[in-house]
Amino acid sequence: MTGVVPSQAAADRAAALVAPFAKAVVGNLRVVLPGPEKQIILRVKYAELNRSANISLGANLISTGATNTPGLISTGQFQAPSLDSIATPGSGAAAIAKFTISDALNIFAFRPDLNLGMFIKALQNQGVLQILAEPNLVTTNGKEASFLVGGEFPVPVVQGGANAGAVTIMFKEYGIRLTFKPDITEHNTIRMYVKPEVSTIDLTNAVLYSGFTIPALASRRMETNIELGLGQSFLIAGLIDQRVTEQLSKIPGLANIPVLGVLFKSRSETKTATELIVMVTPEIATPVSREDLKPLPEMPRKFMPLLLQQGGAAVAPPPGGTPAASQGK
Repeated sequence: MTGVVPSQAAADRAAALVAPFAKAVVGNLRVVLPGPEKQIILRVKYAELNRSANISLGANLISTGATNTPGLISTGQFQAPSLDSIATPGSGAAAIAKFTISDALNIFAFRPDLNLGMFIKALQNQGVLQILAEPNLVTTNGKEASFLVGGEFPVPVVQGGANAGAVTIMFKEYGIRLTFKPDITEHNTIRMYVKPEVSTIDLTNAVLYSGFTIPALASRRMETNIELGLGQSFLIAGLIDQRVTEQLSKIPGLANIPVLGVLFKSRSETKTATELIVMVTPEIATPVSREDLKPLPEMPRKFMPLLLQQGGAAVAPPPGGTPAASQGK
C-alpha cells in the first residue's frame, strides 16, 4: 500500500480494510505532518460606570455668652467648634467664652451683639467614574485559558486536629478575571464557554475575628456558552449594583420640637449605582511560517533615538524626522 494519508489513524484504517482481501499487507503509506494549529485571540472590553450622589445636612450652634450662658449644641456627626476658655467676671457682668473654629462647614454666621453663632453643612455631591480595561488573551483550539488582573488579600484560617488553635494565613484573589474555552467548528465559527468575573474588596461587610479584620468580596460573575462568526462580538450588560447608605444623628428631646427641631438633627445620605458591561470579540489567528515576515510592534516614537556625534556633543534626531548628516568629520 502506497500513498499519502492525513494521519496514522487513517493509515491503520486503510490497512484494516485491505487485510480481508490479501494474505499479507505491506503498508508504505506516508503520513503528512499536520500544519500549524489555529489559535483564538479573545479581545475583551470591561466598562464599569459608577454614579454616586451624596447629600449632607446638619447644624451646630454655639453661644459665647447669650443669655449669660456660654455653650454649644452639636449632634456629633459633623465636627463642631471647641470652647477654649470661659471667663466669668463679677456680678453684673456677662460671661464671655472664647472658641476656636476647626471646621466652619460650608455656612457660618456669627452675631457678636447676640453672642450667638451657627455652623451649617448643606452639601450635594454627584460624581461619575468610568473604568475601562481591554485585556487580550490567546489560546489554541479546544484549550482553556484564563487571566486575572487584580491582587490578593490575606485571610486568617484556624487549623484543626493536631494543630488546633493555630492560625495560618491564606490569600484570596480578587479583581478582573476571565476564563474561556474556544472550539472552532466545521462551519468555521467559534463556539465558546466564557466566564467573566469582577470582584472588589468590601470593607462595609467585613468580619472582625480575634483581632483580624477579614474583608468581604463584592463579586459580579456570569457564565455563558455562545457561538459566533469571525469578527462578531457579544455583549453582557445589565449587571447593576445599587446601594444606599444613610446616617442620621439627633439630640433626644430637642430634635422633636416642631420647626426648630431641624436645628438639632444631622443627616448624611450616600447613593451609589454601578453597572458592568463586558464585550467579547473572538478572532482566529494562524501561526506564521518560517518564510513569512515576522510582525513587529510599531512605536509612535523611537524608544531610544539614535544619537549622532556632532561637534563633540550628542544630538538626538527631531521627532518624526530623520537624523541629519554629521558634519566636520
